[in-house]
Amino acid sequence: MRNMKYLLLSIVFVLAFAKAGSAQSNSDQKAEELLKKVAQKFKSYDNLYFTYKGNFKNVKNSINTDIQGDATLSGQKYNVNYMGTTFLFDGNRQYVINREDEQVTISKPASEDDGITPSNILSFYEKGYTKKWDILQDVKGRKIQYVKLIPIKSDTDYKNVLLGIDKQSNHIYNVIITEKSGTVVTFTLKSLKVNEPLAKNTFRFDESDYPDFDIEQLD
Repeated sequence: MRNMKYLLLSIVFVLAFAKAGSAQSNSDQKAEELLKKVAQKFKSYDNLYFTYKGNFKNVKNSINTDIQGDATLSGQKYNVNYMGTTFLFDGNRQYVINREDEQVTISKPASEDDGITPSNILSFYEKGYTKKWDILQDVKGRKIQYVKLIPIKSDTDYKNVLLGIDKQSNHIYNVIITEKSGTVVTFTLKSLKVNEPLAKNTFRFDESDYPDFDIEQLD
């Protein structure tokens, strides 16, 4: 579950962006303005579907793990496939569906005080980060502008986050999270579709679909 927060963090950056501060340098203002453009674009969509690839790397601990998955989001509802587990939120309850263990866990979404979760993806980013204009890279002909996000609180697990934005489309290209432990987590969007017709059961859990699963209600 701990690694799940990194995927949720990437989703956060797809959907939610901070308000401008009162005292900023010109470069910080540029970062705010770019984030606002991205925010306006993504918030204009009724729903979105994206596929992603990711990597967890820690040289000291000999960790180098690749992952991939997909996510569908509409408002606060989500259906996320991550490392073989489906995370489903219907607007009221979260369902964690682990097919390998044949187990479903049902719970209320975590409160905003518990950290970054899909339940606060539209609000968490409004506070808690200093935004800095960073490098511009050419990635296969695409101009990717990075904004560095530095947590204001000192008790977070991560040191900083780099958010890569495609300057032509104003879409997220990737998210690079550097942990205080030395672990670097990278998420890159492979494809993105918006305002597609969604199946009625996209965000709905039907217990009859999991007849042999152990279903646990936590609250």
